[in-house]
Amino acid sequence: MIKSTAAPAPSIVDSQATPTKRGMLADLSRRTFMRTGGIATAAMIVQPHVLGGPAHTPPSDRVNVALIGAGGRGRQNVRELLKLKDVRVSAVADPAEYWDLSKFYYRGEAGRLPVCNEIEKHYQQTEPGFKCHQEQDYRELFADHASEFDAVLCATPDHMHAHASLAAIRSGKHVYCEKPLTHNIAEARLVSRAAAEAGVATQLGNQGHSKDTIRETVELIRAGAIGEVREVHAWVPATRWNKSLTQPPQNSQPVPAGLDWDLWCGVRTPPAFHEAYAPVAWRDFWKFGCGAMGDFGCHDLDSAVWALDLGLPSRIEMRAAGSSDANLTPFGEIGYFDFPANAVRGPVRLNWYSGGLLPPTPQELPSDVSLPKRGVLFVGSKGVMLCGGAGGQAVVYPEQYAQTLQKPEENLKRSAGHHRDWIDAIKGGPPASSEFGYGAKLTEITLLGLVAMRTGKVIDWDAKDMTARNCPEAEQVIQGEYRDGWRLDQ
Repeated sequence: MIKSTAAPAPSIVDSQATPTKRGMLADLSRRTFMRTGGIATAAMIVQPHVLGGPAHTPPSDRVNVALIGAGGRGRQNVRELLKLKDVRVSAVADPAEYWDLSKFYYRGEAGRLPVCNEIEKHYQQTEPGFKCHQEQDYRELFADHASEFDAVLCATPDHMHAHASLAAIRSGKHVYCEKPLTHNIAEARLVSRAAAEAGVATQLGNQGHSKDTIRETVELIRAGAIGEVREVHAWVPATRWNKSLTQPPQNSQPVPAGLDWDLWCGVRTPPAFHEAYAPVAWRDFWKFGCGAMGDFGCHDLDSAVWALDLGLPSRIEMRAAGSSDANLTPFGEIGYFDFPANAVRGPVRLNWYSGGLLPPTPQELPSDVSLPKRGVLFVGSKGVMLCGGAGGQAVVYPEQYAQTLQKPEENLKRSAGHHRDWIDAIKGGPPASSEFGYGAKLTEITLLGLVAMRTGKVIDWDAKDMTARNCPEAEQVIQGEYRDGWRLDQ
């Protein structure tokens, strides 16, 4: 049976917000409270269109999921959920009816209509009457349709992750959220704490965390395969989408048909619409995204954080590659994260590169082996380990030394799949391995690099007090900014 949770549903907006039909989040909480007698629960609701027969999952075991954010990444997540027989994607919320993603790596179409059409086509093969519920504003899902779904998958742009996830958590819904978990550090701690207090099942969307290869890497490092590790390098080729921009757009363009731009901007004061912002390219603007570091940090720092049991760094330095407007993410980055020693290891320096920058090639690599465009390099006292990005395959060098190594015993549980693990956690299984407690730590490490880069300071981080001791101006980046009607109730 699906794990039932109970949590209060307080407002997640500023108490001074003026209620409108779209902005009634405070009223949303009141209505939810009244309908549930003060308790928001994730107990399963049997749907009227459920069919019987051996080919169908019993309704008591079925998890109904609502998708918030139907862009390219949302569509990809839906396709993973459609593979699971005990899951129904029953609702989709997105401010845009349609996005043309043909010029981006996602390709094809996305948005509310194309994603709902794909969902309905899939389920109607066995349930001819199936319909996917659509909403422009996800807040209205919680206000009027909360009883129809058990869990939420959040695939919005970064700036809306915390707002959508908190709305779900405080309605007692289980949550899967794309990475980074949040847009700022204060949000990461708030979301993690709220999820733990509510007892909901969570998973961060760093899919490489569920690969067997990342587990093999962790087991090798912990078994001492390359000796003591004091240095790790991680790099990605990612750069800015809008390569010709030197500042945010100065002119406006017509808002595409079917897009509520004000709603898409959500917690941020909307600039005039321009195609440089959306779809996909929003990552280039600090207002909405977190650049290459935010996009890939939770993927490519994961193996080091896991294998070396890294907590939070005490010292962080990051520099932009080339000049950049203060409102735009850079074309590349180079960063250094210093982690203090703990009871079982010495201090560790984690190095980050993006935009085509690479670490030095270690002398242990054969002359015919080059560093890949994306990867992770562990430097140990006995050798080095070169891994593919996002938890990819690990290879130990020098080759002569590697030939003498024995594969360590498997001591980490293998994953049944990133989405599968989340669904199993919802149904009473163990927590997913990248639940929000772990995901928030990965996110905070990632975002600390951006705090250092945006302030231009070497950050002396006080993790306990969540402050940069030497940089009071970092507080604005740590805490974020919100427009009236969209503030988080911290």
